Amino acid sequence: MLLVDDHHIARNTVRELLDANAISVCGEAADGRQALDQVETLRPDLVLLDINMPVMNGIQAAFEIRRIAPETKILFFTVQECTPEAEAAVRLLGAHGFVSKSSAGTELIPALKRLLNGD
Repeated sequence: MLLVDDHHIARNTVRELLDANAISVCGEAADGRQALDQVETLRPDLVLLDINMPVMNGIQAAFEIRRIAPETKILFFTVQECTPEAEAAVRLLGAHGFVSKSSAGTELIPALKRLLNGD
């Protein structure tokens, strides 16, 4: 799994949560451009992708990830709350879901496990 967030502390916190739940992280990126480089090199099964980032935001990155690695699953992870409209936009981009950072403690691990297990 590739972890993409522009905040170093957020990446570290999420990585600790993933490690505690035996979810392997193959790489990290701080913006969409770095994420694309990592996807091309690592070919992760899943990308956990923040939306609001410098250089290239998560929406632009998701579009490009779909193009270069269509088999890679994408889960958006952002401070924004999930609304029906946001969920529809996520699906239009070819992403596999949306988890708000405020609900990470209860929703992130189950969502990741569903995607990694092919559900």
